[in-house]
Amino acid sequence: MSVFVGNMEAENKPQPEISMRPFALSALLLASTSLPVLANEVNIYSYRQPELIKPLTDAFTAETGIAVNVAYLEKGMVERLVAEGNRSPADLVLTVDIARLAEIVEAGVTQPVESDVLKANVPEIYHDPANHWWGLTSRARIIYASKDRAALGEITTYEDLADPKWKGRICTRPGTHAYNVALVAAVLHHLGADDTKTWLEGVKANLAKKPEGNDRGQVKSIWAGECDISLGNTYYMAEMLKDPEQTAWADSVRIEFPTFKDGGTHVNISGVAMTKSAPNQENALKMMEFLTSPAAQKIYAEANAEYPITPGVEPDELVKSWGGFTADTVNLMELAKLRPAALKLIETVDFDG
Repeated sequence: MSVFVGNMEAENKPQPEISMRPFALSALLLASTSLPVLANEVNIYSYRQPELIKPLTDAFTAETGIAVNVAYLEKGMVERLVAEGNRSPADLVLTVDIARLAEIVEAGVTQPVESDVLKANVPEIYHDPANHWWGLTSRARIIYASKDRAALGEITTYEDLADPKWKGRICTRPGTHAYNVALVAAVLHHLGADDTKTWLEGVKANLAKKPEGNDRGQVKSIWAGECDISLGNTYYMAEMLKDPEQTAWADSVRIEFPTFKDGGTHVNISGVAMTKSAPNQENALKMMEFLTSPAAQKIYAEANAEYPITPGVEPDELVKSWGGFTADTVNLMELAKLRPAALKLIETVDFDG
């Protein structure tokens, strides 16, 4: 696999030493002429980190003999694809969060993919109704709860976070962050605009401090006694356990899976889409189908401490130890449509003020 590392999506992750090859260079320079199309390769623009992708690309190449070239980006993927137009060397895009997947589709730089394999491997709620993007792994937006100060079972629903019993006990990253906007979009789906506004006002009233930092920073605040519970994504538990400085933070909390009163636990996804101008469409489809296969799902889910999308594939043992949950059943593209309204409500109540 040849790669280029731009800035990375993760929170303060170190940049690995990786070589640069011609495909990656074209990703940055927006070459004015079409690159030669090789019959035995597939090219990817990725917002996911090298260490998460390399085990997959290595396995795909070993199985098919198809070379995989990856350009790693932090931002600007949509703008780059639009600027490159039909000259783009990219066949696939890999990214996280429904907002980014929806943005790519709305920019008109992807194409629908019809595949019986993908439909069999990816549940309906985890792919675009028009088949432009397909989910690969999921993560839940859960509660990190102090083992000492939050009673087991005290947290049951997302709606409950607005209850005055939590006054001065909640920490969270900014409400305007993509992860929280997605959650508020889910609240909006379940409660409607008026009740979501009331819910946001209630949660804001219960905050122990001004929203700031990232999800791991909130767990650190629980460890330090500044709050009792926080919102976070499941995989950050694995990230903290890998870091000697953060292990104590992780050990101070447990994961709780709240639900909506009329639904399940809110989830978000990583996903893949084929570009509109993909020069290697046949290989790209093979890659997409491989990524949803049981073998690849196991590799990917273990690498990123997320939940496999494909039915019947078990999570990594560490992830499984956090407990099971029932995912909310709303299609994530429906939540993507609600994000602008969710963000407006967050700003209306001045949640981060």
